[in-house]
Amino acid sequence: MPDTTVQTGEYSVDPTHTRIGFVARHAMVTKVRGAFNEFGGSGYFDADDPTQSKLQLNIKAASIDTGNADRDGHLRGNDFFDMETYPEITFASTSVQKVDESNYKVTGDLTIKGQSHPVTIPFELSGPVQDPWGNQRIGMEGRTEINRKDWGVNFNVALEAGGLLVSDKITLEFDVSAIKSA
Repeated sequence: MPDTTVQTGEYSVDPTHTRIGFVARHAMVTKVRGAFNEFGGSGYFDADDPTQSKLQLNIKAASIDTGNADRDGHLRGNDFFDMETYPEITFASTSVQKVDESNYKVTGDLTIKGQSHPVTIPFELSGPVQDPWGNQRIGMEGRTEINRKDWGVNFNVALEAGGLLVSDKITLEFDVSAIKSA
C-alpha cells in the first residue's frame, strides 16, 4: 500500500514525459492517432481524501501533431479547431472519486472552441517513485471517448460507399507524469 503522506501534495505535469493524445477513425477503415505537443498542467492530489484533489490542463491547440503537415494544417483551421480564435483547449477538474486502490474517476470541464462540457476520465494512478534526480513522481493513465460535435467540431465529408470521412467519436488519451513540488 502506498505511503499516502508521500503521495499527497502539489504537482506539476512534466511535459517531457507526458503524452496528451487522441484517436479518430478515418474513412471508416483506419484510425488516425495524434497528440498535442505543447501543454502545461498542475494539480493537488490528496491520497487520504481524493475528493479534495484538483487537476488543471492547458493545451496549445496549434501544437496538434498527427505526423502529416497537410492534415495538421486542416485540423488547425476553421473546419475543425479554429485555433486562431480558440488557441487553448483546457480541462479543469470538478470532482475526483476513488474507485479502488489505484483507480480514480476524474470529472471536469473540457473546453474546446470556447464550449465547455463535463467529461469523466477513468485514471489509473501509479507511484509515487523517486526519480534519479530526487524528484517525487506519480503517473496517471486514462482514456475516455467524446463526441467531437458536442464541442462544435462538425466538419465531415460523406463517402461514396456510405459512412463519413471522420468519426464523430474521438478517444482522448492521457499518459501523465507529474512531479511533486518541493
